[in-house]
Amino acid sequence: MFKLTRIRNPRRSKLKTELKYFRKNRLRMNYAEHLSRNLPIGSGVIEASCKTLVTQRMKCSGMRWRCPGGQGILTLRSLIQSGWFDCGWMLLSVTYRAKVNMVSDNVIPFSSGKGDLER
Repeated sequence: MFKLTRIRNPRRSKLKTELKYFRKNRLRMNYAEHLSRNLPIGSGVIEASCKTLVTQRMKCSGMRWRCPGGQGILTLRSLIQSGWFDCGWMLLSVTYRAKVNMVSDNVIPFSSGKGDLER
């Protein structure tokens, strides 16, 4: 007896993969609705934002950043570029404010004139 085997077509497999992707993500692909709400549908806006927000500030000559410092700079820069700095700073500044107490016995006064320097 002969055994019939199904020959797999590589194009069919690729098409099946693509159809699965489109079916899974079809709700995200409602381009007409996104355009009517003035939302970007391409990657150009995101790439341009990455260039102006991140690359121009973080990759200057000689700069090295650790994660906390880099994140702090990017947070402030994004607030400035988005026009939300005043609102954002009201929230952020609470974290970074600290009361400074002056200790009077640890303060050396400035000299009052030329004669004080010649001791």
